[in-house]
Amino acid sequence: MSKYSSNDQKFIRDLTDLILSKLEDENFGVKELVLASAMSHYKLSERVQAITNRTISQFIRETRLQKAFEILQNEDITAAEVAYKVGFRSPAYFNKCFHEFFGYPPGKVSIGESANFREINSLQITTNQVQIKPLRSTNILVLSVILVPVILVFLIYIIVLKNFSSNAGNSVKKPDKSLAVLPFKNLGDTITNQYFLDGVMEEMLSNLSRIHDLRVISRTSVEQFRESKVSVTEIAKKLNVDYVVEGSGQKYGNIFRLRVQLIDASNDRHIWAESYEKVINEIKDIFSIQSQIAQAIASELKARITPEEKQLIDKTPTLSLSAYDFYRRGKEELMRYGFSDINRESVERAEALFHAALEYDSAYAQAYAGLATVSWKKYYLEKYSLTYLDSMLIFSDIALSYDDKLTEAFNVRAGYYDIKGNNRKVVEECNKAIRYDPNDWNSYWSKGVIYEDLDLVQSFENLEKAASLNHGPQFIPLLTRIGYDYYQAGFPEKGNEYLREVLKLDMDSVKYLDKLIRYEAETQGDYKKAIAYFTKRSLPDSANPSILLYLGYFNAFDCNYKESLKYYNKYFSLLKSYEPSNPWTGQMMEYLIGYTYLQNGYRKEAYYYFDKQIKTYNDRLKYPLRLGEKIYFIYPLAGVYASKGDNRNVYKSLNIFNQYKCIYLVWLTSLKNDPVFSSIRNEPEFQQIVRDVEAKYQAEHERVKKWLEEQGKP
Repeated sequence: MSKYSSNDQKFIRDLTDLILSKLEDENFGVKELVLASAMSHYKLSERVQAITNRTISQFIRETRLQKAFEILQNEDITAAEVAYKVGFRSPAYFNKCFHEFFGYPPGKVSIGESANFREINSLQITTNQVQIKPLRSTNILVLSVILVPVILVFLIYIIVLKNFSSNAGNSVKKPDKSLAVLPFKNLGDTITNQYFLDGVMEEMLSNLSRIHDLRVISRTSVEQFRESKVSVTEIAKKLNVDYVVEGSGQKYGNIFRLRVQLIDASNDRHIWAESYEKVINEIKDIFSIQSQIAQAIASELKARITPEEKQLIDKTPTLSLSAYDFYRRGKEELMRYGFSDINRESVERAEALFHAALEYDSAYAQAYAGLATVSWKKYYLEKYSLTYLDSMLIFSDIALSYDDKLTEAFNVRAGYYDIKGNNRKVVEECNKAIRYDPNDWNSYWSKGVIYEDLDLVQSFENLEKAASLNHGPQFIPLLTRIGYDYYQAGFPEKGNEYLREVLKLDMDSVKYLDKLIRYEAETQGDYKKAIAYFTKRSLPDSANPSILLYLGYFNAFDCNYKESLKYYNKYFSLLKSYEPSNPWTGQMMEYLIGYTYLQNGYRKEAYYYFDKQIKTYNDRLKYPLRLGEKIYFIYPLAGVYASKGDNRNVYKSLNIFNQYKCIYLVWLTSLKNDPVFSSIRNEPEFQQIVRDVEAKYQAEHERVKKWLEEQGKP
């Protein structure tokens, strides 16, 4: 008799069917399976582990691998194509997993071949029974399964090789079918030509971005090569892509000519090229060419286009040439200053151009989305004006009423809910955007930032995906953020990999060392090393306010209060000409500045900064705050109350702090070492909070560690 009941067998079959129904969805993971199964994460994990001795993540991955083997048995198809069919975003990672599981690479599977499974502690599940096979090897911990044709029942395979070998390499992996569309060359002599060609290039890039089977680098990534003389091979290397699209053309009157070519960057070989000449009688004449080009390139790369993707690519967003022209001009104004820089004059010009577009087509969804983006930028220009916050939602909703698949509108809605502090809605809107544009780096970035508060594994997955899609001005901030988050998760070696990548890009060794020393001190508590380093840094750069603040901060944590105050006073002498742009260097440190004054006997000055810290907190509360943002204000507030000896409010603040789910190492290190808490450090209530915080940090650290191992990352 089998110890596994028919209910267990049915449970496994039902879970397998859920995974197979979402097979091509690379984002269908543990969280999605938990939701689809209508069980809690804990209960699902417990039952899968009890029946199969597998985690949910292993269960999903091995189901995909088994299906991959079946496809290779029955279809004449490449391993890379199979990888995407079964939900692996990277063919290289798919090949690695397949080889480890079956003992040979997917390229060795022949049509009609049967799997030659070894009988090593394998759990075999059939429609009639569940049997346990005896262990025949003690040296290799590889688990295998038996193929059940007809019902495609999932069978459990592998734990891990005894001597696990991880793949070293770049932090950002690249799959096959990755490409960049370079800015088109203007063969005409007017600015109108340039607007037109930029519009054709961006629309074509947008069409390609909608294809899940492709990885398409963002436009902000390629703008740096607009006037560049760098070779295609070198551009592809910098952008981490396999193919490059080049184009050139001109427009005179209502006739335009265009030549587009697809280049294999590995050998600078032109693998496809086409010339187009078209008389523009209707706006659809432009969009039809853009659609044809995108589909021709996808076909050349053997990228599968789903019916929904084809419908999006073929869509004509407006029937008015004038509306389209005004919209394109407005879009270019918003692009002029990049992702994060906001220029008032440019924003106002864009707003006027979008309104002009709507005069010619009052149902032009993209123009409304443009106005929503303008409102988003004006929200910050006008110092968090609620009027513009409301306009963000109103304009994006109007846009979606005319086009319910418009990625840009979903992006603005995500921004709106981010400002409102609604994490769940941010993720929902980003997921909608990604559904219709799987190469929308901005949505992955937004999700990655949100998940920093909730789930570091998902944060890393989304931030790394964003970095794989954007190698423009945002690439260095992306890599820096990922590196810092690895430090915060307790993986300094991994974090330094990303910092070294940044060093290769900006060649700024001083900035690299500043970050390295600062991150180490914040997360590991080596304040003396930081003091020694920044003291040397201050000698040739004594007027650098950030260095002065670091020295004030780290000396205070090392209880060198006279030295700390000396550097704070030097910093204040520079304030007339300097305002800190990073909150860490200013408002988040007011409590510590006050405490330093107090330790030096300056009570009046100390309470001035304590009051400022409380005001900073109260002012920020006027605007919505996510819990993850709130911690940056609650912790200093607790520091103020501890300095004043107000223990009731200290614990009130620290208990709010303790609600935070993803505790970063910097908070744990600070809580253990911050001198402002020295008077209560031995109290049972404070020690319990420290234990709670440490347990949360350790739990998240272990989750990230397990994820890194599963991903084959060193």
